Amino acid sequence: MKRVLLRLTFVALPLIWIYACRAASKNENRAVSSPTPAQERKAIGKQDDELRKQIEQIAALAKGRVGVAAEVLETGASVSLNPQEHFPMQSVYKLPIGMAVLAQVDSGRLSLEQKVRVEKSDFVRSGQLSPIRDKNPNGVDLSLLEVLRFAVSESDGTASDVLLRLVGVDSVQQYLNALGIREIIVANSEKEIGSDWETQFRNWATPAGAVQLLRCLHEGRGLSEASQQLLLKFMTETPTSAKRLKGLLPQSAVVAHKTGTSGSNGKVFAATNDIGLITLPNGHHVAIAVFVSNSPATVATREKVIAQIAKAIWDRWSHG
Repeated sequence: MKRVLLRLTFVALPLIWIYACRAASKNENRAVSSPTPAQERKAIGKQDDELRKQIEQIAALAKGRVGVAAEVLETGASVSLNPQEHFPMQSVYKLPIGMAVLAQVDSGRLSLEQKVRVEKSDFVRSGQLSPIRDKNPNGVDLSLLEVLRFAVSESDGTASDVLLRLVGVDSVQQYLNALGIREIIVANSEKEIGSDWETQFRNWATPAGAVQLLRCLHEGRGLSEASQQLLLKFMTETPTSAKRLKGLLPQSAVVAHKTGTSGSNGKVFAATNDIGLITLPNGHHVAIAVFVSNSPATVATREKVIAQIAKAIWDRWSHG
């Protein structure tokens, strides 16, 4: 009997070891499906040094601080310039706000059909963009869907503040943290940003963090497919700042993007930004973020810098 048990033990041990290895392999695969930010950066393909040099030359035209991160999501090909530096987002931050709102729609806390009252007290200051304020000087009732479209597609500051009021600043940051995004900070409303020069720098992103957000959107992390597609529709249809990422690309190019722009302190402009997903002719997708900060250049020059960087990336990776 002892001999039989001994033989069974010798047979069982290898089987146990094999199944343990298989289980470990499955666990490893599961972990890879939800990488940490550090793992995601490590997984990015080899930097395109030639393209980076070209981007450096273009960025010099801004005579300020320029941050760039771009990655072909299907292949990992990437390029960056100052990817870990902090840049003021301005209206770029309406994208993570919109994502956080739609996550609450997905969970049933909010409904796209629900009516939202926009009061005169919600209006952002004169000089800040707000079609809602301009068209409805006495306030208006809108569906949440309409408010979301105004915020993301029209870059309406009033709409953005109403969304923040509905979900809370802390909820937006918690949503980003749940996605593993640590390099985007949403801290202030549009009204607060417009109150003084320094406040805008509290809402910041790194180019690498912005690309991470775009990757999450592209892959549908933290959103239902319906919410993902709605947001991409609003970003593709946006009429704002068409001379930036889209400026030098073919008219047929599909670009889902969110822009951001600051005023000047009399010497420099704090933010001229555009981040988005560009569909290449080969069907691949480029997640790209370009931030131009502390630049004394004209708006035409700042937008040209963004457009030329996007064009250089398009030309380099279109047929790769």
